[in-house]
Amino acid sequence: MSNLETARAFFDACETGKGWEVCAQYCQTDAGFAAQSGALADISMLSAYCDWMKGLLVPLPDGRYELTGFAEDADRDTVVASAVFRGTHTVDAGTGAPTGKSAASDYVYVMKFDGGKVSHMTKVWNDSHALQQLGWA
Repeated sequence: MSNLETARAFFDACETGKGWEVCAQYCQTDAGFAAQSGALADISMLSAYCDWMKGLLVPLPDGRYELTGFAEDADRDTVVASAVFRGTHTVDAGTGAPTGKSAASDYVYVMKFDGGKVSHMTKVWNDSHALQQLGWA
């Protein structure tokens, strides 16, 4: 499987809330994670991020992505994906009573590869905008 194919499979598994249990097959065991957003400030491992995404889909059961771009930079062993995440807060999952509010939040994944698997991912995301849309901030 090429890096691009692996990235697509990982992206879909992560964004549809499959968690680390499924995402692990596409990643290095110790894959790192980074994001300059308060909601993700304490997450430094990709395994934790995959499980965070799984948890996010509990209060937002209709959560889904709309892919806007997918590209590979083979010289740098990097794949970049851009998308819009959409979801509505309809379930109380420790986040408080459902607000009924929806979010449409742009984001980018920058996935670095080593040995055919994701070794590090950076998420570029304006979390405060998304949280405000959902009525969580």
